[in-house]
This record gives sequence, C-alpha cells and structure tokens, in this order.
Amino acid sequence: MKIMALSDIHGDKSLVKEMAKKAVENQVDLVLLAGDFVAPDGSMDGLVGPFKEKGIDVGVLPGNHEGLAEVGFLVDRYGVKNLHGYVFRKGDVGIFGCGYSNVGIHQLSETDVFNTLQKGHESLKDVKTKIMLTHTHPEDSVLGLGLFPGSEGIRKAIDQFQPDFHLCGHMHETEGIEEKIGKTRVINVGRKGRIISL
Repeated sequence: MKIMALSDIHGDKSLVKEMAKKAVENQVDLVLLAGDFVAPDGSMDGLVGPFKEKGIDVGVLPGNHEGLAEVGFLVDRYGVKNLHGYVFRKGDVGIFGCGYSNVGIHQLSETDVFNTLQKGHESLKDVKTKIMLTHTHPEDSVLGLGLFPGSEGIRKAIDQFQPDFHLCGHMHETEGIEEKIGKTRVINVGRKGRIISL
C-alpha cells in the first residue's frame, strides 16, 4: 500500500493537479489531506476532484482554516473519508486522526485532542501498522522550531500509543522535516507531500 500525505495546500489547485499526477505515477492507493486545504476565500473547488478522478481514495481532516462543514461537504460531494475522530482500515494498516489546532478559530482543548486520538487508537488495536494523522505538530518537537509549542494532547498520544507514523503539517517552515519520538516516525508532510510505502 502507498499513501501520499499532504497538508497546508490552502486552495492551490495547480498544486493539487501536480500532486494527483505524482500520485498516479507512483501508484498511490490513498491520499491524506492533513488540514488547511481551503483557499483563503473559503473555496474548495478543485481540491479533491483531481485525485478522485484518478480513482484514488482520499482521507481528510480539518486544520485551523476550516471546520466540519467543509469536511462534510467533501464527504458528501466526493465520498472522501473524514478522519477527524474516525478511523480508516485497509488490510493491516489503520489510520486514526484528530483535526483542528490549538490556535486560530477552529480549536480543540488538549484533553479533547488526546481523547479523540485515544478513541481512534483503541479501535485499531488489531492492525499491524498504525498511522496517526493530525494537523498540528506535537509539543516538544523539532517541528516547532522552539518557537511554536505544538500540541500537548498529540505529544501525549505519541508517547502513550507509539503509532508507527505520525503525519502532520501546520508549520510551513518545517515542511519535510522528520524526527523520531520513541518508535514513532513524526513527519511534517507539508504541501509538497510525502509518499509512504507500507
């Protein structure tokens, strides 16, 4: 199974077309959008269609620039999978997620973040490979550059659950950077995306 994860595309339709082409070239099975996908004016046109037209499944969760209304629209119109508080299984791979951020108009408390991730993790105990998807990076991470604290709830989830991967975005400045927290590979996938072979 191959997964392409992206975040922070902020309505860039040309980037989405480029990433859809790259997904086909690399035989990607699933695309994950880790929040902040809407344009500054709230438009969502052309952000999921290019992937779905190629027959690629898409999973999405909200960032700090959109809410469940936008995610719900994509679920209804394109049949994408909402990963905020839900899980997706394919074979021995399980994905669980929590959207939003600890800044901006769309926020969750750190307790809600952790509880959402805990619920998802518990429902995937029988899968071999676990991927945790969030918009925000964890607390005490190199992804925050020592300037942006990250999420305490996400860090607690990584420390306790040790998923194989934690994929996130939010911090444009650390796009593409990866670190290891325990056994978990933590990756800021950013707008250029990351392809992971499982």
